Order: sequence, then C-alpha cells, then structure tokens
Amino acid sequence: MKNILVATDFSSEAHHAFEVAVQLARHTGGQLTLLHVLETIEDSGGGFSTVGSPVGEDSINQIFAIKLIEATKRRLNALAAESLRLAPEVPVHETVEMARAGEGILAAIKRHAIDLVVVGARGHGAMEHFFVSSTAERLIRLAPCPVLTVKHPHAAYEVKHVVFPSDFSAEAEGALDGLRAVRAAFPEATLHLLHVAADSDGHVAEQQMRAFAQQHQLGECETTEVDARRTSAGIEDYAKQIGADLVVIPTHVRSGLSRFLQTSIAETVATHAFPPVLTYHFADA
Repeated sequence: MKNILVATDFSSEAHHAFEVAVQLARHTGGQLTLLHVLETIEDSGGGFSTVGSPVGEDSINQIFAIKLIEATKRRLNALAAESLRLAPEVPVHETVEMARAGEGILAAIKRHAIDLVVVGARGHGAMEHFFVSSTAERLIRLAPCPVLTVKHPHAAYEVKHVVFPSDFSAEAEGALDGLRAVRAAFPEATLHLLHVAADSDGHVAEQQMRAFAQQHQLGECETTEVDARRTSAGIEDYAKQIGADLVVIPTHVRSGLSRFLQTSIAETVATHAFPPVLTYHFADA
C-alpha cells in the first residue's frame, strides 16, 4: 500500500478519500498520485463535457477544453499543496486522464503501477458527480489492485480495529494475501474475524474460527458470529457496533463460491458501511 492513487472528482466524499490516503501514505512511507478524469465525448464527435457544456471541433470549444484542463490542474495543485501541509514527507504527483471515469482510473492504475486506489463513494441515488456508487462498484469488479472506498471524514485516521468477514471455509484460505498485507501495515490493530449467519446458513463455531486464525498465522483475533437477514447488513452493523476503522473483503469473479467472496457483497458493503472498506481480488491457487 505504498504507491497510492487518489481518484478525485473534487466532491466532499473524494476529499474524505484524499485525507485518508494522505495518512495511509505517511504511515506506510508511500507516495500519492492525484488523478482527475475529464469525461470525453462520444466517438461520433458531439456530446457534452463533464460540466454539461456542448463539445465539438470548432475553436471556441477547443478553447473551452483547454481552460477546463487548466482549471483541473489548478485544483489538483491545491490538493497537492494541502497534502504537503498535512504530510510534507509524502511525495505527490498529479495527473489528468481524458476518458470516461471508470476507464480513466483503470488506465491510470496500469500506467503508474498503482498498488492501492482510494476513492470516495456515495450510496445509490446521488447523481451529481461521477463518484456515484456505480463507479466505485466498477472499480471493485475490474481494478487489478485493491480498492479502498471512503464515505465519511476521518481527519485523524488510525487503523485500530479491522473486520474480516468470512465463512472460514477452504475457499477462504486462498483469499488471505490482502488481509496479511493489512496485518503487516497495522500490526497493532485488533483483527475481528466475523461470520454472519444469514439466509438459514449454518453456524460457524468459535473454535473453527480460532483454528483458522492459528493455521494461517493471523495472530491474536477477536471472533464473532452474528445473525442477520442479509450478509452485507450483518457486516455493516457489526462494523458500526465495534467502531471499526477498516473492513477487509476479498472477492472472486468465479461464481459458485462462498457468498462471502461474491463481488455483490463487497460492492454493497463498500458503498454503505460507515468505515473505509478495502476490497481486492484473489486468484485460485
């Protein structure tokens, strides 16, 4: 979690994500890349810009595009200056992508060899900026690196309580690399292993959870099982109850696996739970 991309649309949620990213970079000795994506027009040559102005090929619209890029760079410069005040030891880079929001972020991840992308997110229904839930969900499904979604301000962000929901099955054993990275970055944090019994699922014994932690050398853990109508709701409620600072959810694109590894669960928790949520993909062994 050292080469961190902060994708911003300059909304309040994006600024919350920026603040968390600065603190993470300072904690891990990492660096930041600040990204804004300017939405492009359709291939047909007509359409509207991100701010709703008509775009074409004449000189007036070319001037408008140049002014928009210049304004964007000034706003990124302001964020970089704020980062310098908050954490002067953290290197900061700035970049602008001309693309659709999701594609632009994915392109920047590849171009800059990013190992963590941090984005602001809202719940469904807010449509003012491009960081509505659909963009965060797209990144969760497609980003090749972990995605951290942030929804609320965390001016003094410290990771003291980490929640890892799972069914602690054999399938879950291949999904621990991301959790181990979190444990390495925050060795003093308390890890909460959580099982949510939903949809008439069977229960998981505390002994099974502790055996799982011992087998995979996860260190000292708290183990909890809760009942809930939906898995995502159980995760969200428990994270709020203990004042969690981070929820870690691995996902797998292959269907038929444990529901705890389904992308839909990660997307829902990432856009609804109060604390930041870290999602990542894992491959079959």
